[in-house]
Amino acid sequence: MPRSVTVLLPAHDEAEAIASVIAGCLEHTPDLHEVVVVDDGSRDETAKIAVQAGARVLSLAENRGKGAALAYAQPYLRGDVVVLLDADGQDDPSEIPLLVDALTEEVELVIGSRFLGTFEPGAISGLNRVGTQAINGLFNLAFRAKVTDTQAGFRALRRDTFQGLRIHARHYDIETDMLCQIVARGGQVVEVPVVRSPREAGTTDFSRVRDGLRIVKRIALTRLGVR
Repeated sequence: MPRSVTVLLPAHDEAEAIASVIAGCLEHTPDLHEVVVVDDGSRDETAKIAVQAGARVLSLAENRGKGAALAYAQPYLRGDVVVLLDADGQDDPSEIPLLVDALTEEVELVIGSRFLGTFEPGAISGLNRVGTQAINGLFNLAFRAKVTDTQAGFRALRRDTFQGLRIHARHYDIETDMLCQIVARGGQVVEVPVVRSPREAGTTDFSRVRDGLRIVKRIALTRLGVR
């Protein structure tokens, strides 16, 4: 039986990229039910453009962070499967079917792994690559796992799984928060190779030091059973 799909895009000041990302989701997502954009207090016309492009928009009055935006969206999603996708154009919506197909009954989370796939030139800096691999190593050591891309934002999971997560992260530690919860309870995680492209427009507010420390703290707290 076909499963309906919600594509969920957290977005902050992504007016330049959001329309093309939504168009790709509408074109390439099998059994698409909706594209939902969480406008995280954008100062530009992200919300207006997203509506014009065909998305349903949930709006936050102020910028709360990626994790807070995803937590806000949890009760409002309608598809059987939730695909998480960054709104900056670095993930390729044509690869959404790869993640949805890999979400079998036994699997709780599918990650689109950039390290199993390809980074196009300019898609990641050397420092970010090294930092992500270090976090991968720490996570795998802590949880005796073999995840190649713990920080990938391109993911698929069932709606009930997503809505059942107790999201504590408010910022870019959200990917780690989700993954830690699922792995800690013995949930099965699979990865599929994807292509990562350079950012289409705009800039990221990710901080290697601040957000890196948040991620490390999230791993430690979950491993120690402290939330």
